[in-house]
Amino acid sequence: MARIVVIGAGLGAMAAAARLAVAGHTVTVYEKTSTYGGAVGRFERDGFAFDTGPGLLHLPAVYRDLFVKTGKEPLEECVALTQVDPAARHVFADGARVDLPNASRAGTVAALDAALGAGAGERWGDFLTRAREAWDRTRRPLLEEPQPADPAPLAREPYPALKAGLLRRPTTTLAQVGARELRDPRLAALLDAYAWSYGFDPATAPASAAVLPYMEQTFGSWYVGGGLRALADAVYERCLKRRVEFVFDTAVEDVVEKDGRAAGVRLAGGGTVEADHVVSGTPMPALHHGQDLPRHQATGTSRVTVCLALRGAREADAVHRTVVHAEGGRPTVTVLRPDDPALHPDGAYESVTVTATVRTGPGQEWEPFADRMVEAAGRAVPDLAERLLWRHVRTPEDVTRDTGAAEVPGPALAGAGGRLLPAANRSPLPGLYHAGGWSHPGGGLAHAGMSGALVAGLIVEGADFRGSQ
Repeated sequence: MARIVVIGAGLGAMAAAARLAVAGHTVTVYEKTSTYGGAVGRFERDGFAFDTGPGLLHLPAVYRDLFVKTGKEPLEECVALTQVDPAARHVFADGARVDLPNASRAGTVAALDAALGAGAGERWGDFLTRAREAWDRTRRPLLEEPQPADPAPLAREPYPALKAGLLRRPTTTLAQVGARELRDPRLAALLDAYAWSYGFDPATAPASAAVLPYMEQTFGSWYVGGGLRALADAVYERCLKRRVEFVFDTAVEDVVEKDGRAAGVRLAGGGTVEADHVVSGTPMPALHHGQDLPRHQATGTSRVTVCLALRGAREADAVHRTVVHAEGGRPTVTVLRPDDPALHPDGAYESVTVTATVRTGPGQEWEPFADRMVEAAGRAVPDLAERLLWRHVRTPEDVTRDTGAAEVPGPALAGAGGRLLPAANRSPLPGLYHAGGWSHPGGGLAHAGMSGALVAGLIVEGADFRGSQ
C-alpha cells in the first residue's frame, strides 16, 4: 500500500487521513502547530471555554458518513449532537424580532408573517423555492463530485434570476436578489446575514449564494456537546485508532517533485520525507513547487470573535443563536449562548461568543471594533455590561497564526465567472491533492469533510472515481 503524507491537521485533512488509513495506506500528518483542528479551535480561561471557530454544525450527515466508513462507532456514540431550536433569533434595526424554527419551511413562513407582517413569509418562501432550483442544479457538481477538468459550466449563474426595473437590468448579486425579490429591508437584512456568516459580501456575492440560507433552513443546525472542538477531538481519536501518525510542531516547507510528480515533502527544519501521494490541507500560497497552480478561493473577509465570561445564569427564554442586525454604526453580530454546563464553572455563570465578519486589510483597530460588537450583543443578552467579568478578543491576526491565512474560506459557489470556485482536489502536479476548506468544495465544517472524502476517493479509486454516491 502507498505511503501518504498529509500537510496540516484541519478537519478536512484529518477526514482524508482516516479514510486513507482504513483503505490500508500508511498515513503521516505533519502539523506546524502543537494541536489539531485547524480553524476549529478552543479558548479556555478560569473555567470558561469557547469555540474560536465554527459554533454550529450543518449537514451532519457528512461526519456520520465519515464515522460509519472508518470504524464501528457511529458519530452519535462519539459526540452528543442536538438540533438547535429555534435555529436563530433575529433582532432587526427597527426593533422587530423573529425566532426562526429549525428545518421547518412552514414554521419559518408563519414566524416571518407574525413578526414582519402578512406577506413577508410568502415572499421568503418564494425566494427559497428559487434557491432550491439553484441548489438542485449545483448540489452534485459542487458537493459530491471532484471538480471537473473544465469548470466553465460552474462559472455560469444557476439562480433563476429575475429581471426588474425600467432598464430590465438582470439580478446578478445576492444584495440585488434581496432588494428586488424580498421587498422588505428586514428580509433583505436576513438574507445578507446568511452571506456574511459564510464570509461573503452580499454586494459582490453572486445570486447563487441563495443556496446558503436554503441549505441551513432545509437541513438544520446542530450543536455538538462541549462545543465544536469536541468534533475535532473525535475525528482526531478516530485517526489514531486507524493508526494515522501525527507529527506536531513540524511545518512543511515544500512539496518534493520527482519525474514530474509529487514524491514527498521538505520539512522547514531540514530533511525530506518520501511519499507516494501528498495531501495538502493548507492554502496554496504556503507551498511553492515550481508549478503554475491555481490559487485557493479568496473571499476578502475574516472574523473577529469576542469571548465573554459572564456572571449570572442564562435566562430561561434565552436562545442558542441570535443575529443582531446592524444599527447606528454597530456591526451585524452573531451571538452564541450554548446551554452547556461544560463551558462555564457552574450554573452561576455563562459563556457567550460574539462574532462578526470583517473585510481584510491593514490598519484596523480591533479593540474599538470589539467594543461595538459587545454593545450590539447587548441587544441579545440582558444586562450584558453589568454581568461581564472579562473578555478575550480574537482577531484576523490570530486566524492567520492558527490557519495560515487571515481569510476564512467560504463554500464553493457557482456563477461569478468561476471566481468563487476553490482549488480542485486533484492538482496539476500528479500525486498532489488538496483537502480542507481552501479546496473544493470550499469552507465550512461540512464542506471540509466532503473534501476529505473526495480526496480519499481519488487516491483509492483513481481515475474511475466519480464522486460520493
